[in-house]
Amino acid sequence: MSVRPERSRPVDRRVRVQGRPVDAYPALPPEAQRGSVRRVTVVGEEVLSRPCREVTEFGTPELSTLIDDMFLTMYVADGAGLAANQVGVDLRLFVYDCPDDYGIRHVGHLINPVLELPDPGSRRLVDDFEGCLSVPGAAMAVPRTDRAVARGFDKDGNPLVIEGMGYFARCLQHETDHLVGHTYLDRLSKRDRKDALRQMEDRQENVFAQRAVKAASLGR
Repeated sequence: MSVRPERSRPVDRRVRVQGRPVDAYPALPPEAQRGSVRRVTVVGEEVLSRPCREVTEFGTPELSTLIDDMFLTMYVADGAGLAANQVGVDLRLFVYDCPDDYGIRHVGHLINPVLELPDPGSRRLVDDFEGCLSVPGAAMAVPRTDRAVARGFDKDGNPLVIEGMGYFARCLQHETDHLVGHTYLDRLSKRDRKDALRQMEDRQENVFAQRAVKAASLGR
């Protein structure tokens, strides 16, 4: 069962940046303002189907640049999360800018994440539609738990614990799947997978065109 706030305790609706509430935050994250757009990989490419490597060097300019570029690429593609192998880099890293079921915005990055889900006896599975920037134009219902905790590190090697509920919990599970070489298609029946791939074939050109327009509007 999902946890609901007590009536006597109003929900803190401030934006959560790296898991912590902040009083103000821009619509376009600072990382995206510094970043450059990279090509988004598409299902079928080998980098998406194998486990990513652990990040072993923190605090490097290269890591910071990758995170900045991933944020802007995610924004241009209208995504809520993006894993490093979705820009062709096989490192255990993802970025996110995603609301939860209370409408609270969660923004950040997580390196070398370890996902923790509720015990089978207490978890609640929710079937909801899910898309993926590497499966452009397709969306299918995928069962996910309504709560998740992801533990990992920030780009400087500081430990992080990110808690998600509802749609944000789905995001954490989706992005962590990418880092072990899976897309949401791997959680579908053969019939539904074929349906998703048909959707992608029919719609991907329009999706690519929309991304190009958004990138051009930003001068990128």
